[in-house]
Amino acid sequence: MKQVREWMLTVRIIISVNLLVCILSYGQLFAFQQVKPVVPADFTFEVIPETFELNLYYNGIAEKAGDPLPPMRVSNLKKTADSVSWFYPDVLVSVNIVKKENYLDVNIRSEGAGKFVWPHVQAESYMLPLWEGKYIPAKDNYWKSFLKHQSLDFPGSFSMGFFAANKPEYTIVYVLKNVFNSDLHFDVNPDISFSFFHQFPSINPDKTYGFSIYVTANDPVAVSTVYKNYIREKNRFETLEEKAAKNPNVRKLYGAPHIYFWPHGLITVKNIRWKQLQASWPAKEKFFSRLIQSLKDNEEDDAANAFNQVWLECKKQTPINDYQKRIILEALNKVLRTKALYQPDVFGSMPGTTSASALSEQQLYVWNKRLIKKALGDVIDDPGDWGKENVSLMADMYQSGIKKAWIGLSDWADGLKNPLLVEEANKSGYLIGPYDSYHSIHSKEDREWRTCWFPDSSLYDNATVTNASGKKTGGFIGVGRQLNPTLAFPSVKQRVAAILSDRIPYNSWFVDCDATGEVFDDYSPSHVTTKEQDFKARLQRMEYIGNEVAMVVGSEGGNDFTAKSLAFAQGLEMPVLFWGDPDLRENKNSPYYVGSYWGQGGTIPSIYTKVIPIKERYEKIYVDPTYSLPLFRLVYNDAVITTAHWENGSLKLKDEVGTRMLSELLYNTPPLYHIDQAEWKLNKTRIIDHIKVWSPLHEKAVILPVTAFNILSDDRQVQQMIYGNQIKVTVNFSNKAAMAGTVPIKARSAIIDDGIKKVNYSVQ
Repeated sequence: MKQVREWMLTVRIIISVNLLVCILSYGQLFAFQQVKPVVPADFTFEVIPETFELNLYYNGIAEKAGDPLPPMRVSNLKKTADSVSWFYPDVLVSVNIVKKENYLDVNIRSEGAGKFVWPHVQAESYMLPLWEGKYIPAKDNYWKSFLKHQSLDFPGSFSMGFFAANKPEYTIVYVLKNVFNSDLHFDVNPDISFSFFHQFPSINPDKTYGFSIYVTANDPVAVSTVYKNYIREKNRFETLEEKAAKNPNVRKLYGAPHIYFWPHGLITVKNIRWKQLQASWPAKEKFFSRLIQSLKDNEEDDAANAFNQVWLECKKQTPINDYQKRIILEALNKVLRTKALYQPDVFGSMPGTTSASALSEQQLYVWNKRLIKKALGDVIDDPGDWGKENVSLMADMYQSGIKKAWIGLSDWADGLKNPLLVEEANKSGYLIGPYDSYHSIHSKEDREWRTCWFPDSSLYDNATVTNASGKKTGGFIGVGRQLNPTLAFPSVKQRVAAILSDRIPYNSWFVDCDATGEVFDDYSPSHVTTKEQDFKARLQRMEYIGNEVAMVVGSEGGNDFTAKSLAFAQGLEMPVLFWGDPDLRENKNSPYYVGSYWGQGGTIPSIYTKVIPIKERYEKIYVDPTYSLPLFRLVYNDAVITTAHWENGSLKLKDEVGTRMLSELLYNTPPLYHIDQAEWKLNKTRIIDHIKVWSPLHEKAVILPVTAFNILSDDRQVQQMIYGNQIKVTVNFSNKAAMAGTVPIKARSAIIDDGIKKVNYSVQ
């Protein structure tokens, strides 16, 4: 037995594999000016089955593709001229490695194991598709601090299904065959390394995972080309122009900033004659009593009680103050959505339908507008004038130079209450659509969190996710439960049809969460579901909204398994800032507190507009171009448009706005803003000046593949992207002038060359 073990320790299986490798200079990392031709090259590998140590040889230089595991017994060892396989009887795992034309095909199968760990990877630095993409030096203290004790779920944390390890002379690229149930576990002592953990859930009949392993130059273009070729072979790539051939509205995204529009209440302070209202209190008492009761019937007790208090106060004081006006407006706007406002003894006889239960949501708003107008008479403007301020604001955006835009509404009701706003967006050539979500479900209707309630009351008990411990999985921030998407499709169709039943001219739809990669194994006995099945059900609903309902569909995140189903995604360029830091999420006295999800006094919630500084450690991780790699752009620039997450709009981070503007130009990323009357007045000039430069560039570059990414300075602050063979964008992120090759470039500036003209653009 000892002799057999010693023999196994010395087994070397060397297989020649032809590989296409970019032959590039191995000087400064990524310091190249144009894409070099791809030429054939050879590499060989050797493997020690007992420890699963895998070594690659290129140009006679060996590098580990998998560090040795603790020694294990090996049986059933087989080898041929182009393959090797074996079995680990003590851990119940089999391994098969096969020679392919340009890669190693590594397959690992559970024969009874619950999990397996391989490979463990160490390198000088890494190229990881963490969000848009990150360059991570193994000795970097910022990344050590951030990754310490981290375990990152692959589909939920990484935008694409690969990772790359930069060795001294070449890079090893691992393309995953199965991203589900897989994590990267990081170790930072003494330097950054990681292990790949894969679990084999009992409910999943697929007991395999594996990799296609390639060798490339230390070059993100070479790495991304390997992956792009892989997804094309798997028929997972579709360009924006191919999507636009099916829905021409996709082209409205070209050159379009992403703008969340906050119309607040439909009825505003300007729609009411306040002195006349107070003078008519006695005559309006029956209506006000009915309003209060309707709010209570609709479980809007806070609004009802606040209005009742203000009503009593205003009987005794003059004039109505700003706080009281806000409470009155809030009550009037909320009563628009109640189904029991009408009573004949309050409103008299009303022509038309009076049974609110038979009305669509949009018809209900029309009906209640008529009731409020009849009750208040000349005290309030005609309903046709309600919301006109927001229509005028959108028109001003267009007249000021924003000729293209994606407009997002936080609630589909904003458009149903004010169809003129949606019509104005269409007239301006904009995309406009509601926020929607099928991720979490609550046990009862919450008027302020509408996406989490469904008319089918059985879903909460019968269609929610159960984890491996037999407990229900909590919804967002622990509220409610996770809805199993394989059982939600009828509710998707029902909701979308209801919103569009009166032909509101939405032309886009935002489905929250579905492209984040946050998916679940569901152990519920009546509807066992794997993560892959969960994900496919999410694709089904996005494709339904995109193809059958003909909407331009977007989602949160941008996991590339959704790339063919989406036109755009929000979250890769600047994700949500670190959840685990109480200074950001809990300590409201901290200067770093990101803000609240509740908008005081009818304003935009502060989490979207509060300008905050960013801690140095997070600035390095999330913003600093030193660590930025446009990996997703290199693969998907002409296929999926991605932006920052809506919680981290372009103006959110103090002292980083200029850097992010330059990044939006260099990486072809749409800026993202939150707009109402106040925010537009505050930031209009800055937004317009940026869009005038960014929009024409994006409109041209977004239909082209990226052909080069160049680092032009030792400090990595001067970078260049080339789109197709005609557009070159060069940016100097630093605070000092520099040279881009032989061309001088000012500090904090960009040079945009589209082959016809050059534009110089500077930021503060």
